[in-house]
Amino acid sequence: MVVLMLERVPASLRGEISRWMIEPKTGVFVGKLSAAVRDRLWENAQSAARDGAGMLIYSSKTEQGFNVRTFGDTSREIVNMSKLWLVRIATA
Repeated sequence: MVVLMLERVPASLRGEISRWMIEPKTGVFVGKLSAAVRDRLWENAQSAARDGAGMLIYSSKTEQGFNVRTFGDTSREIVNMSKLWLVRIATA
């Protein structure tokens, strides 16, 4: 399972990603992809995002059962502490 979340990206990028995954909510994509397709879509998203941001969550043989990648200034910060993924929300 792969979840890709994009923020502030061009509509054309979302259209490209929707060829491979469903978009149940704006900017949130879900699908079952091979690692090669997942990595290629991630590379394309990074290069086409302009000033946008993205987060990729995919199944992996880790303690939590998934791995995370991010690029750009996402609304939430994902940190890896002692091999566990945690979410840090910035406070004003």
